[in-house]
Parts: sequence; C-alpha cells; structure tokens
Amino acid sequence: MSVPETQQHSKDFCSAFAFKEIIKGRDNVVLLLGMLYFEWEKRSSTETLLFLCRRRYPTVEARAEAFNGSTHVAVPSDSDFLKAMLFELRLTEDQSFVEHRDTCTRIDHSSVRSVRVEGGDLWPVVAFQKSGLIYACLPLVEEALEPRPSLLTIPGLSQGLALLFGILDYISPSRKNEAELSAKAGQLRTLIIQACPLGTPLNTNISSLSSSFDDIQVVPTDVKQPAWRSNTYKGKPQVNVCITEKVKCMQYDKRDVVDMWQVYGAVNCKCDIEGAAPNVTLTLNLPTNGSPLQDIFVHHCVTSVDPAMLMSSSVNPLDDSVYSGPYKFPFIPPSESFNLCYYTSQVPVPPILGCYQLIEEGSQLKITVNLKLHESIKNSFEYCEARIPFFNRGPIAHLEYKVSYGQLDLSREKSLLVWVIGQKFPKSSEVSLTGTVTFGDIDEEHPTDYVCTGNTAYVKMYFRIPDFTLTGCYVDQHSVQIFAPGKPKITASRELISSDYYIWNSEASAPTMYKSLYY
Repeated sequence: MSVPETQQHSKDFCSAFAFKEIIKGRDNVVLLLGMLYFEWEKRSSTETLLFLCRRRYPTVEARAEAFNGSTHVAVPSDSDFLKAMLFELRLTEDQSFVEHRDTCTRIDHSSVRSVRVEGGDLWPVVAFQKSGLIYACLPLVEEALEPRPSLLTIPGLSQGLALLFGILDYISPSRKNEAELSAKAGQLRTLIIQACPLGTPLNTNISSLSSSFDDIQVVPTDVKQPAWRSNTYKGKPQVNVCITEKVKCMQYDKRDVVDMWQVYGAVNCKCDIEGAAPNVTLTLNLPTNGSPLQDIFVHHCVTSVDPAMLMSSSVNPLDDSVYSGPYKFPFIPPSESFNLCYYTSQVPVPPILGCYQLIEEGSQLKITVNLKLHESIKNSFEYCEARIPFFNRGPIAHLEYKVSYGQLDLSREKSLLVWVIGQKFPKSSEVSLTGTVTFGDIDEEHPTDYVCTGNTAYVKMYFRIPDFTLTGCYVDQHSVQIFAPGKPKITASRELISSDYYIWNSEASAPTMYKSLYY
C-alpha cells in the first residue's frame, strides 16, 4: 500500500553529510548543508569550510521539538554543527583532554554519537570515517529523548546508515581523482533531492540515480506500491544476493596486550521481480559451528523481523543474549540494488595469524615476518599480500631478504615492501620473510607518520577469499521465497575481504585498541 503523508513524515530525519579530505597538507572540510564559505587563520595554516548543498528538513525539526518540548536541542547553524562534529571526532588541532568527550566512562560503542552544541547534546548523530572522509546524519527519534531510548527502537538509525552507505558507495570510486570527486560532490545535491526529497529515504542507492531533474521518478500512485519501489520491472524474475564480510584485526604478539579482531558484514540484494509490491523472504543460515550475528541493522523495506534477532549485541560485554539463526527477512524489495542488512560478529580466531619483528642493528633494520593461515580458513584467495611500510626514513638503499613462499617487490618510491603471497598458502599453511634493510638520507618526498616513530611499525594484510565467509553465513537458494508469478533465477555468492588488518612490531610499542571501540 502507499505510504500516507503523515506516516511518511513519521520516518523523516534531518540529514547532514560532512566530508574531510587532506589535500597537499591542507584541511579541506566540506559540509553538505549550504552554499557558504568560511575561512579563518589557525596558527600557521588556513582551514576552509565549504558548504556545497543544504539538506535540512524544517518539518522534521519541528516534529523533533514537539516530541521533546522544553528539553529540545535545536540543530545549530551549519558552521557550528561542523565545528562541534570535528571536535567530537578529535579532528581539531587542540588535542588536550576534555572530560565530557575523553573520559573512560564515555567510550564510543558504535557509530552513534552525542555531539555537544551550544544548546545541549545532539543525539543520536550517526557518524563514521572512511578513506579520509566523514559521513554523518541526524535521525529523528519519534519519542522523548529523556531518558534516552534504546538504539534498537529507533528505525531512523538503519535508514540513515543505509543512506550514508549509499553516499559512500557513490563517492568512493572517485577518491583517487580530485576532479572527479569535485564533480560528484557538485551532483550530490540533486541526487539527495531524489533519494530523500522530504526526509524519508526513497532510494539509498545513490549511484543508480540520475543527476538530471528530468529523470526524477514520480512517487508511485499504485495503492499497493511502496514509495521506495520507484518503477515496475518487466521480464524474467531473478534475485542476486551477495554476502560481503570484512575482517578488521590488530595483532601484537605480546603477553600484556590482547589481540583484537572483528567481522562486519553486509547482505546486498538485487531483485528484478514483476509486480507493484512483490513479497520476498530471504533467510541467512549459519553452520553448526558458525559465529552468531550481532548488531543487526535492517533496510527499511523489511516488513517484519524477530525481535530476538535484533537483541544480540556486541555493545554490552555482559549481555549473554545469543541468537544463532536462522535469520529470516521478509521484505518488499526496492527496484535498485540495496543492502538488506548489516551485522557484526566476533569469530573465535582471525583468519591469518602473524608475528612481525623489527630490530635496529646499527645502520640497518632487521625484519622478520611469520604468517600462518588458520586451519579453518579456505585456502583459495583471489589475492593475498602483506605490505610493509617504512615511515620517517629515507629511501631503501639496500635490501637483502629471503622468503619461504611468494615474491617480494619494492615500491617505486622505495619506502614500501610488498610481499605477494598469491592465491594459496603452501601445504604447511605457514610462510616467512627475513631480511635486512638499509636506508638513504631522508627527504620530504618520503612518507611520514606521527604514530610509526622509532621502531613502532606494522605489516598490513590485503586479501580476498571468494565463496567464503568467516562467520560461515550463507544463503540457501532453495530457502528464498518469492510470492510473484514465474519461476525466479536465484544467484547467491559470498566473499571475505580484509579491512584495516594490522600486525604490529612486537619489539616496540604500538597503539592498542579497545574492543568496544573496534566497530
């Protein structure tokens, strides 16, 4: 059925998208809220705030005030909101301790934050950083904020997160090309008008939209067709499902420091099915020894869900609620590709165990790297390599090494070693690298880093394993139910990809990570 205007507004939320990019040593901060420029001198540098487009929803802000009355915290001006956000994310030059932000009693558990502004605390602000950019939005909470409701009861959070990920997917391919990035940022205002015209996301797949107003889809008039289903497909029914899991890891090989790792996944769907509002049910399954899914966020097209499935959370370490599936999602799919749900999981072991030792001996560095593929991991990679960067040093002048498997390459800048392991580990599942490195005179062209000083250093892993997930999560094609005419073609795939997978030098100090921050 169509969404009445009052009901549609009940899901509205105020949106703001903030991007921070480092270009040639200059902070270029873009807050997508208005056509304004602000500049001020900051010590020896100039910070420029550039507002490309404005997407604030006055009706939504009015409803937020109605829910909270005298305790309502108004959204400040664009520039004040940006300053508060950068302060909350510790991206200002002033890195001094601030109790309300940095105290140990206030550890960020997820991407949901409280941003302090002049009138009080704005909550819940969804914000995360990816590839040098910041993505943020402020969802509407359809109840009083005192006391603060559970995150699981706020549907706008999953909608806002889906929209931010849509913008992320649209912006990310242009990150290496400054001209293309600027062009896409310029088109984003028109695309957001299409994706979220009144505050309710109608289409979170920004990349599928046209930058021309002539191609804006009219909201469907069929009483059965939901607003997010912008057109009706004609043809043979087919459903494509892809489970993508990314694993983050911090390994130290020290007795007094605990290694940290976590999996976070997304289930992407593309449903080409005839009908104004076809019903689809997709089930995620786990093997007997699979790791339960936690922190599940679902797309707003999901019509119902088992509450127990949403209660499993990694936020509270004392919470022993475990839901091991099956994870059933009935939904009316959008016309475009979309992420049905997001989740995290705490698996027993990381896929690749590593040890990195870097010791300074006179004018040389002696390095040793040992890697072992865990026996439970599928030994079939699309690619697998270990990158060993050297910061705050000159170019590599002399290198002697020995690898037990694969090949070692030196980057053109002579500041990075790339150990290409290939598509398989050997039968022993173990590989090793030893060598000595001598450096030339340091100059401005070689990379510097504020963390990796002295012998603080890391190895970063890059790999992809097709047709495999670390949790064991999979889609049984026969369990996909489609209530529409015709026999559908169903394609299911899955993959595991490394993300921020670090192995730190065990012979020196290294930054540590709390589990509750590792999300």
